[in-house]
Amino acid sequence: MGRIVAVCTSPKKGMRKKNIGRGLLVEDHGLHGDAHTGSWHRQVSLLAMESIQKMRIRGLDVGPGDFAENLTTEGIDLVGLPVGARLKIGPECVVEVTQIGKECHDRCAIYRQSGDCVMPREGIFVRVIKGGPVRVGHEIEVLSLKRSQNSESKIRNSGEREL
Repeated sequence: MGRIVAVCTSPKKGMRKKNIGRGLLVEDHGLHGDAHTGSWHRQVSLLAMESIQKMRIRGLDVGPGDFAENLTTEGIDLVGLPVGARLKIGPECVVEVTQIGKECHDRCAIYRQSGDCVMPREGIFVRVIKGGPVRVGHEIEVLSLKRSQNSESKIRNSGEREL
């Protein structure tokens, strides 16, 4: 069982996100008000606080939202989840893992500062199966580790490659 430590949005793609503390996950769309929402397989991004801590150890002054993640988590092994795993967030939201990591085409400011960035390797992406409110402190529970055919077809049809 993990928990949400930040809920982050940004008005434009390519920006660091700001922790707004609470938000609304919209079914098959993403986090309301965020630039990355839409009817595709990368509706919401998650990154573990433990991953952010790795960059802090390297001397970077970074925190939740600095890697452009929507939900910063703690206490759950995100990269250990398979594509198709379902998670319950808070009392009502359900999301499905659609991608682990991402290809980073342009090196971000964090990479240029340190020579590394954890988001391409350790960030995950989900689609919203059941929407609802999400806020700091909400628990995250793994509901299922099954790989779903729906997730695989979304990745295949998106043109993105799974890492």
